[in-house]
Amino acid sequence: MNFERLKEKNPDIPFYPVTDAAFQTYGRIITSYPLEEVLAVMEKKDIPESGNKYTASDPDLMDTEFASLMTSHFYAGIPSQVGYCNGTTDRLNALEYHKCSELDIAVTDLVLLLSDVRLIRSNQLSSDQVTAFYVPRGIAVELYATTLHFAPCRVSPEGFKSIIVLTAGTNEPLASLPEAVTLEDRLIWMKNKWLIAHPDSIPASKGAYAGIQGENLQIQI
Repeated sequence: MNFERLKEKNPDIPFYPVTDAAFQTYGRIITSYPLEEVLAVMEKKDIPESGNKYTASDPDLMDTEFASLMTSHFYAGIPSQVGYCNGTTDRLNALEYHKCSELDIAVTDLVLLLSDVRLIRSNQLSSDQVTAFYVPRGIAVELYATTLHFAPCRVSPEGFKSIIVLTAGTNEPLASLPEAVTLEDRLIWMKNKWLIAHPDSIPASKGAYAGIQGENLQIQI
């Protein structure tokens, strides 16, 4: 589905192509790294029939020139992990942030629902402060550490595929959640992962902080 048709089907959500200047608040398009090898690897990674599958560090993706460049160049020597998120999600559900940039590669066309961590007030955020960006297949984007994001949304019934690059260890489980010292600490969910969930989402049902107010946005296709 092309961008104009998606925008028509979702008139109540601010909606832009990722090439629009509106994306500059949240990240930038990355064009310098070779993607052919990792895109070929992803051809063998299936989309689940329902829900999402997230693998933080995939051995096949890690065994590529691209993965080496992520450590040596994108993170300037800090060890990185290259994994993937494939799925059929079409809702916002939650927003997360890390204390590092994240590199996302659209293996299929997809939509990213984004906001800004600086808009959070007392661990609350309204879903009307979320913006949708259409990302075509083969486009890599850096999401800044201040960008709230979560799993991509599908733009076709078959679902989506995406490659996710982060500093090593991000999104791994914590042995236990730390006792909160600051208000932000209540959003800690995994290693290097702060999460704010919509009350009607699976993360909220599992104990994530339910601080997203308003509609649980859904991308119509």
